[in-house]
Amino acid sequence: MSEKVFVAGASGVIGRALVPMLLDAGYQVYGGSRRAEHGQALKALGAVPVLVDVYDAEALQQALVKIQPAAVIHQLTDLPRGLDPSLMAQAVVNNARIRDEGTRNLVNAAVAGGASRLIAQSIAWAYQAGDKPYRESQPLDFDAEGNRRISVRGVAALEQHVLGEPALVGTVLRYGQLYGPGTGSEHATGTSPVHVDAAAYAALLALQQSAADIFNITEDNTDVSNEKAKTVLGWTPAYRRALETA
Repeated sequence: MSEKVFVAGASGVIGRALVPMLLDAGYQVYGGSRRAEHGQALKALGAVPVLVDVYDAEALQQALVKIQPAAVIHQLTDLPRGLDPSLMAQAVVNNARIRDEGTRNLVNAAVAGGASRLIAQSIAWAYQAGDKPYRESQPLDFDAEGNRRISVRGVAALEQHVLGEPALVGTVLRYGQLYGPGTGSEHATGTSPVHVDAAAYAALLALQQSAADIFNITEDNTDVSNEKAKTVLGWTPAYRRALETA
């Protein structure tokens, strides 16, 4: 029987790219979403839709106990479509909450459901200013102010929840600025961009290799080093699913 994988945020931009990759690799995929209208889209991709809100800790735990996944992949965010600038101030707060409270609930549910692995989405632009390119061992920017402080604290909480649970092999993927289908940008933007297909591919590799660590997942750039992901995971930022299936 193929391994069961629960993808939290399966209807998000990375989730939609990741689900077909997992299915192609032979996994049985359960796609979590809090919106009922996403169920049909997940079913069309080949996933088993699971309607659950990550903030409902009891319902989330019950769902994962029923599924008994071998692994959980955390791709949850709470951002407006197209990163609408008028909504981003509140989105920063919402996203920090999902990274802290949502991740804590997901970790607890994963343990209750018998999962042994958890892979979570983080960000690659939260480093404290220092020598570049930033490597995974360098500190996060805890002295930041304003909205950046909120974001960094949320990232730190997520990573602590994922890496601090002894019952799980925890992996943190620090993604650069996403571009590609569904992201609102078809071309690379920011100092350390990454295509959504390559981002999803990193999650698949982390799952297959049970890599307990932090990895920067970005294209080659002078700000953030991606050497660890290339060396340990065998990841490449050039990956595109269309090329794989052509």
